[in-house]
Amino acid sequence: MSQKHPVIAVTGSSGAGTTTVKVAFEHIFRREGLNPVVVEGDSFHRYDRAEMKEAIEKFAAEGKQLSHFGPEANLFDKIEDLFREYGESGTGQKRYYLHSEEEAAAHNERLGTDKKPGEFTPWEDIPPGSDLMFYEGLHGGVVTEDVNVAKYVDLLIGVVPIVNLEWIQKIFRDNAQRGYSAEAIVDTILRRMPDYVNYITPQFSRTDINFQRVPTVDTSNPFIARDIPTPDESFVVIRFRDPKKFDVDFPYLLDMISGSFMSRRNTIVVPGGKMGFAMEIILAPIIQRMMENRGR
Repeated sequence: MSQKHPVIAVTGSSGAGTTTVKVAFEHIFRREGLNPVVVEGDSFHRYDRAEMKEAIEKFAAEGKQLSHFGPEANLFDKIEDLFREYGESGTGQKRYYLHSEEEAAAHNERLGTDKKPGEFTPWEDIPPGSDLMFYEGLHGGVVTEDVNVAKYVDLLIGVVPIVNLEWIQKIFRDNAQRGYSAEAIVDTILRRMPDYVNYITPQFSRTDINFQRVPTVDTSNPFIARDIPTPDESFVVIRFRDPKKFDVDFPYLLDMISGSFMSRRNTIVVPGGKMGFAMEIILAPIIQRMMENRGR
């Protein structure tokens, strides 16, 4: 962990909604005039899109499962190395996973490469002068026998909708954005389950703050849901592992967030529609304090 070069990580599984937290952080960084290094978790996958398809088939032929949730398909050691090196010196290497034609075109123009969607850009040195590192992806707090990524994170955020809601969000996203059939998406969920249990879920016991969206409508069968529950059809359970670490002022939060209430001594519940607002008023003072400590 580092005061001079802080590392912030937002971790959550595929379809969890980590983008909402990312937007909240972007607003805070902009208001505070900060220059973050943004790191995408997808860039630490071991295989590109074509290689992953081949690897899944190879593993299946050997009676084994392979998923983006587990160590066999990721470079956990590279995440650990980056977080440690950035915390020590504000440097390190990053790359990008190209999700679309637009991303590929932008990076090809910037780097003079000829990469296609589903491939990675070359590794690049992080330029000097950044204020902090911001990671958003699957494994910001992962720990295995060989790797401890969480050890090098100064602020670890978990985004954890209850699992049925997470599956609904994934089914709708993969169908709408990627054209996957419902059957293919369910197969993916089943294939990932052992890695989800062993490598994704344990991270949320290490997070400093968890944001868990809980719908107030029936999601008992996520595989036949016709729409995603809206934020106004949800509550967000916000759990602080150690409120004293960040001097959390619960009376202030209750006063600022209409309709909120405390469910435990370290947990506040807010209306789903106020999730983004709650994130900003909770996280902004933490970031400000980080920058003050960095200045010292």
